[in-house]
Amino acid sequence: MISKLELFFAKVLPSPFTLSVGLTLLTLVLSVSFGQFDGGSSAIVSTLEAWQSGLWNQNLLVFGYQMMLILVLGHVLVLSQPMTSILEFISGSARSNTSAIFLISISTMLMGFFNWGLGLIFGAILARKIGEKSEREQLNINYPLIGALGYSGMMVWHGGISGSAPLKAAEKGHLNSLMDNFSNPVPSYVSTLETIFSFSNLVIFAVVLISVPFIFSRIKTRPSSRLSQIKLANKSNSEEASTHPLENNKLVNWIFGGILLICFMVVYAENLRRLNITPNMLNFLMLGLGIALHSSVKHYLSSLSEAIKGASGILIQFPLYFGIIGVMKESGLAVSFAEFFISISTKTTLPLFTFISSGIVNIFVPSGGGQWAIQGPIALESALRLGVPLPKIIMALSYGDQITNMLQPFWALPLLAITKLKASDIFPFTFILFIIGSIIFITGLLIF
Repeated sequence: MISKLELFFAKVLPSPFTLSVGLTLLTLVLSVSFGQFDGGSSAIVSTLEAWQSGLWNQNLLVFGYQMMLILVLGHVLVLSQPMTSILEFISGSARSNTSAIFLISISTMLMGFFNWGLGLIFGAILARKIGEKSEREQLNINYPLIGALGYSGMMVWHGGISGSAPLKAAEKGHLNSLMDNFSNPVPSYVSTLETIFSFSNLVIFAVVLISVPFIFSRIKTRPSSRLSQIKLANKSNSEEASTHPLENNKLVNWIFGGILLICFMVVYAENLRRLNITPNMLNFLMLGLGIALHSSVKHYLSSLSEAIKGASGILIQFPLYFGIIGVMKESGLAVSFAEFFISISTKTTLPLFTFISSGIVNIFVPSGGGQWAIQGPIALESALRLGVPLPKIIMALSYGDQITNMLQPFWALPLLAITKLKASDIFPFTFILFIIGSIIFITGLLIF
């Protein structure tokens, strides 16, 4: 089965950039044909205006730069000798394909549940370390499978501590501002005790955490211990010659890195207390740690030179998806998708159809916060009309958003850059993750 999936995806799956171009063209056509703009040439002009507006949306561009920094600073941090030693110690327990599967899937999903950014970068780097260990010790490990499991944190993140929808719903007054154009009254907030930390969500997460490594450990895959076809980056960086004493002095890194870490503790004390990790907070921490743990400025710049190469895909593809988000929002397509599924729902099926519609919208709008802003009001209004508990509909939207990340290469770009894998390498396995997760999430929504 796996061999057939690998052949299928190798033949039909284009590169992530080609896929982003294809989705852009499809979105433009759908907007002109079915969007809420006036017909004819006016619809074309309005669609193009919405596209370029999303393409250069300042808030989204800031977000894209934050994602680039998460990738680059995380990669630089791991190239420091102390972090390399720690990750090699962790990956040391991966002595077979089965042990590697359990190690990376469980640790990545736990990290992803805690924070999506940490899970994304941790899983990618740990997958790479296991791949390097496999190559060095000639172990029978399937590296594309390990890479795919290094992405598994993105299938549980939205139901976790950094999930956009449940966190925003927990802000006092947010639901009222979100629903100001709707008739049904909403509570001031929905506590995370009813969403993220609810008994049902924790049970569902536990089932996913156990099921994924158990199932994959029993699937027969072809070993790829010698990564001859998967070219990992050459670790012997070419460093520019520098004779300046400051660039070779460890004290410079320790002092400046220490200042950054002290500033981090002071500025983000409240966030740390509440376990509220933001992209800026994560980047600040990795910047300070990265500088402090490198042996010199020269070595840090050398690591930066290697790490920044992997950001090229994000640099180009993120704006394309921002354009798609702009069109989906301004044309009303995202709302139309959601309203269609909700219109055919009952009290029993509304969470299921919200899950499905959320998954479809996520293919075009791969941003949890953006999707909540677009789809959240419709889902909440429908829940109020049909008598569905708001926490359940919030989690249904979250589950649908996160599970189709396994079919959408947008968030896989950092992992692909770090592991040097192709999308077609990991997608046979992320497709299986999509199937496993969908079954568990749908079952959970129907039972609880």
